[in-house]
Amino acid sequence: MATLVRWEPFRELAALQSEMSRFMNGLVDGNGRAAQSWIPTADVWETEKDVVYAFDLPGIPEDKISIELDDGSLTVTAEREAAHTAEEGRFARFERRFGTFSRTIGVPQGVTEADVKASYEQGVLTVSVAKPEQPKPRKIQIGVGSSEQKTIEGTASRS
Repeated sequence: MATLVRWEPFRELAALQSEMSRFMNGLVDGNGRAAQSWIPTADVWETEKDVVYAFDLPGIPEDKISIELDDGSLTVTAEREAAHTAEEGRFARFERRFGTFSRTIGVPQGVTEADVKASYEQGVLTVSVAKPEQPKPRKIQIGVGSSEQKTIEGTASRS
């Protein structure tokens, strides 16, 4: 017995939009295939002494995370491996992203490696960057009666 299914163009349009969105979110690798790339979410806030960056990295072991500081930028790189495989002929849908990601965020000028502290707890990588001390303006006194002042005055009076 055949079953009739009503054609709903809006449902098909939504499915097409979902597929196109998934395609556009993936990057194309050298072979023309969509790569499983992802960028984790990050929060940034400022305290009195630090700038704090928090990255959501659930399911990633600590040894797969790398943090580098180079020329005013902080780069976090990590890799999440695929957790499941589909059995032949069985239905499966995997929406969680996996693969390698790299995210670079600017840090305040003058930050050194000693100013960066990181911790990883419950899938959240927290990186605290100490704010560099801002140079304070210095008042320069004009010397009255100094040797330079006398030399300048002596040269001016000869002319």
